[in-house]
Amino acid sequence: MADLDDLRDGMNFGVGVSSVSQDFHVKGAAHQPWGMKDRLSRIFNPNTGKTVMLAFDHGFIMGPTSGLERIDLNIVPLVEYADCLMCTRGILQAIIPPNTNKPVCLRSDAGTSILTELNDNVLMDIEDAIRLNVSAMAIMLSIGDPLYEAKTVANLYRAVDLGSRHNIPVMGVTAVGKQMARDARYFGLATRICAENGANIVKSYYCEGFENVAAACPVPIVIAGGKKLPEKEALEMCYNAINDGAAGVDMGRNVFQSTSPAAMIQAVHAVVHDGLTPEQGFELFNDLKK
Repeated sequence: MADLDDLRDGMNFGVGVSSVSQDFHVKGAAHQPWGMKDRLSRIFNPNTGKTVMLAFDHGFIMGPTSGLERIDLNIVPLVEYADCLMCTRGILQAIIPPNTNKPVCLRSDAGTSILTELNDNVLMDIEDAIRLNVSAMAIMLSIGDPLYEAKTVANLYRAVDLGSRHNIPVMGVTAVGKQMARDARYFGLATRICAENGANIVKSYYCEGFENVAAACPVPIVIAGGKKLPEKEALEMCYNAINDGAAGVDMGRNVFQSTSPAAMIQAVHAVVHDGLTPEQGFELFNDLKK
């Protein structure tokens, strides 16, 4: 084991130097087998290497939160504008039409309600992921939580083992508990631990110093939208994250709680894939919501 007494903060991150292989458009996946690359190519647009994921898995710990009271009315109309859907198996099977032809990143762990901060997660059977023909599995990782870190790391490690057997990518989702700082030091640690344990994608948060976090993570990072922001601020976050090395966004509340969800996801898509500035994206949003 490494000696912890003389560990030093990283400094040479090579920010601005691409680590995406010219042989494949997804960071860290050049040596993966065909089936894994095929699924990653469904999630990440081959022309841009980016993705806009629509997250609506919140109900598995929050219940019918605002904007998710009726998935059939509030989310299904947005599906056509997303590159990938992130949801639970119950919602997928009960509500999402199987002819949408969109890749699915399936929430593949389950825990207790939001009242206890998503703890003591259990892992879904890999056969369910196979039966549902998903393109990736999402697993929570709670770094820095003395009670549940070991369990979530074990879940991630086990999911990667199972996913590798069937060429299903795993997305490590970095949790942020009340005692955890939302800074580059924490996210740098959490995203790297996800990747070191075999995650093919990492979902994390944008923060000051994110360019170092992204550079030090050998697989793609997609940023979480987090709490609801004013539309222009959310577009600014997307733009800054992409410019600082993110490979996409996984937006939930900043889309389905928007004053015009369909306009918002299209504006986010244009910022991520077409390079629109936040100002241009906000103008597009206003035009589309008319």
